[in-house]
Amino acid sequence: MHDRTVLISGLGVAGPALAYWLRRRGFTPIIVERAPAPRTGGYMIDFWGVGYDVAERMGLLPALRADGYRLEEVRLVDASGKRLAHLDANVFQSASNGRFLSILRGDLAHRIYERVAGDVEMIFGDTITALDDDASGMTAAFEHAPPRRADLVIGADGLHSTVRALAFGDERRFAHELGYYTAAFIANDYPHRDEGAYVSYTVPGRQLARYALRDGRSAFFFFFAEREPLAIAPHDVPAQKAALRERFGGAGWECDEILGALECAEDVYFDTVAQIRMPEWSRGRVALVGDAAYCPSLLAGQGSAFAMAGAYVLAHTLAEADGDHATAFAEYQRRFKPFVDAKQRAATRLGWWFAPRSALSLQLRNVVTNLMRVPVLAERIAARSFEDRFELPG
Repeated sequence: MHDRTVLISGLGVAGPALAYWLRRRGFTPIIVERAPAPRTGGYMIDFWGVGYDVAERMGLLPALRADGYRLEEVRLVDASGKRLAHLDANVFQSASNGRFLSILRGDLAHRIYERVAGDVEMIFGDTITALDDDASGMTAAFEHAPPRRADLVIGADGLHSTVRALAFGDERRFAHELGYYTAAFIANDYPHRDEGAYVSYTVPGRQLARYALRDGRSAFFFFFAEREPLAIAPHDVPAQKAALRERFGGAGWECDEILGALECAEDVYFDTVAQIRMPEWSRGRVALVGDAAYCPSLLAGQGSAFAMAGAYVLAHTLAEADGDHATAFAEYQRRFKPFVDAKQRAATRLGWWFAPRSALSLQLRNVVTNLMRVPVLAERIAARSFEDRFELPG
């Protein structure tokens, strides 16, 4: 077997999941992460489908169930907090045969990280700045550390992937903006709590929601339509907060209270809602996995699940091919890309539910949500939404 040392950029979900499976198959993964330590917090995700299956094979389910939350209700409210529409979230459990949970993305990433922390070399506070592919392997240059040799380099570094930019070119060639932005943060001691409920307030083009967490914490989620890209740098938190104040200030319900809590938040997630669509996921000795290759956008609701499943498939094909990267990368894409492409197409149709752009569309969204309270209809719609037509290999 050859191509044994694999340099992975990114310690989110895809990176440590890939390292876990590669390590089990005799490879030597090395992870480089821009942050000085494993990231925490993040936004709430619904976790099910192929990602849930991979987590089960990793033995993660007991820990994820302990960390996760059982969603009981999706509640849509008006400016006074009065319920406009709601649905029983237990339909999600029924449609997935009980294989569904809500969890903070940072908690999921941390549990995967725990599986590799003692076995895999990690370089924190650094990033790859250049890649040189020669006949015998790769040389990676770093911002701080000395250059390293590796047989393969994998970009698992998210929507704004550094490895993708180095190996494939400008992000604008592959990013498809969907016309929305999202933000999330966590605050302590927010006074309004509805345990087990996702409480959402929407006006045309904007949604703000909250969810009660343990230990007196609350998670908040912003979603808004935007026709033109915002000129806000990725780490410019003051500008991000200003953009949210401009769009949600004085909008009714608890918007001003939540914006007040936002002012004290240091860790704010803020980004465009976009998909990454690429004809090829590999080039030479470089391949991409997770959002770096096929970000489905949060509208799909399965970005972390796809990251875990893609990492599993990539590790499997590398092992099947005895480490022959050309064969493995081609097989990885052949097996997984049709499934991801279909999920991306489906996700583009869901923006209207999060942030209907007109009052009429908003009313229609509320009517459809209430129709989901009819058991037969709810089960049929949920069953279609939760269908993952992909079988993990191995």
